[in-house]
Amino acid sequence: MAQLGDIREVLQYIPQFRGRTFLVLIEAGLLPEPAVAETLLDLAALEDLGVKLVLGVLGGDLKDLYDWTLECEIMAARVKSPISDPASIAETKEILARGQSAVVDASATGPLDPAVVDYALGLGVSKVIALLEEAILIEGQPVHAIRATEADALAANAADIEGRSLLEAASRACARGVPRVHVLNGRRQGVLVDELFSNEGVGTMIHADSYREIRPLREEDIPELLGMIGRSVRRTRLVARNYEDILAKIEDYSVISIDDNVVGCVALHEYPDDHCAEIACLYVKQAHEGRGYGVELVHHAEQLAVERAIPRVFALTNRAADFFRDRLGYSLGTPADLPVPRRHQYEASGRDSLVFLKSFGF
Repeated sequence: MAQLGDIREVLQYIPQFRGRTFLVLIEAGLLPEPAVAETLLDLAALEDLGVKLVLGVLGGDLKDLYDWTLECEIMAARVKSPISDPASIAETKEILARGQSAVVDASATGPLDPAVVDYALGLGVSKVIALLEEAILIEGQPVHAIRATEADALAANAADIEGRSLLEAASRACARGVPRVHVLNGRRQGVLVDELFSNEGVGTMIHADSYREIRPLREEDIPELLGMIGRSVRRTRLVARNYEDILAKIEDYSVISIDDNVVGCVALHEYPDDHCAEIACLYVKQAHEGRGYGVELVHHAEQLAVERAIPRVFALTNRAADFFRDRLGYSLGTPADLPVPRRHQYEASGRDSLVFLKSFGF
């Protein structure tokens, strides 16, 4: 299973997955047997969690793979019609209604051909997961989440891309109504669990639904926020906040969520009399650092300031000095640049934070 620092990242998916239908396509004849075997064991675990499974066999010996599902104690039944036959949809639904998983012949189609998408839509799947010999790589790496509306432009403009046709086909599948398409390197053992039970995953996901968003803080998010920032409060001299403090200014806070799991936050505290605002409480969970979420959060706060006609913002920090100066283009200021109420708080706190400023030119 994925090596995760936060077990909640795994547990959140169990109720989300229960009762959902996943179409898992596998190039069984091209993939190493150990990887296929581990995938089948992982599918058995998903079945135990209440996922309705449909296994589409893209290549290899269909009977052999079906027998292997039984060896792995998957409650499987074979669909008599191939995936391209419209009758396969009704057959599959009947198998799923009995509480079994379905195994269907997809060997006459490509991974995301229109017939496969027709079948997925007919079943109302939540995900199409393709475990293939060929993956989607941009500059040699999977892109963990791509909006379907942006996939075509990415496929057209990216110079170093593997699996371009797969990316385009996944985009078309989402445009037709498939919520998410995951394209995974089927040669990698454990790839299925690593993809499904971590927020960012390890393959390339093309999605039509809301996967990553920055949104206002909700009251039910406050305990998560307090737990998230507590580490920084303890290790640095950040201002401690309690539930009531945040609730009183809840409209100031925004969070970034991945699959509705809060992984970062930022606040924009306004000082109307001084025509400025503070970018504060910027934090990204340790397990999610290095993915650009901090930059996204600051840019979001800056955009809010612009929309509210606030001409300048400031931030107080030591640990993130290089981040604000080099990555975000802030200039170094002094405590004299702070609004009077905030300067008094700063002086009373005894902190030696640096002051960083940005103006928006209006």
